[in-house]
Amino acid sequence: MATAPQGLRPHMHAAARVTAPAAPRLGPVASRVLPSIVVLGAAYTVGTYVKSQLNREAGTMDRIFSQQNTPDVEQARKKALQVEANGDPRNNLLNFLGWS
Repeated sequence: MATAPQGLRPHMHAAARVTAPAAPRLGPVASRVLPSIVVLGAAYTVGTYVKSQLNREAGTMDRIFSQQNTPDVEQARKKALQVEANGDPRNNLLNFLGWS
């Protein structure tokens, strides 16, 4: 049997000699802490984005309703909802989304 160059057997491809560089190994503390930091960072980013979008939409809605909340509209609302007898639904505990 003839000897192949660089000690390779004849059926091995030249790319088989090349090995991928080893990934850096993390220590035991870093391997436990790093995933938590990544998850917390992603959750914080998503939470910040959602909060900014809600604030933007709240501002838009406030502008729309401020144009519609004239004294005549408020008087008709109080009469229709019987605010004097039942209380104002805007101040209800279940209306926490309307609190600002």
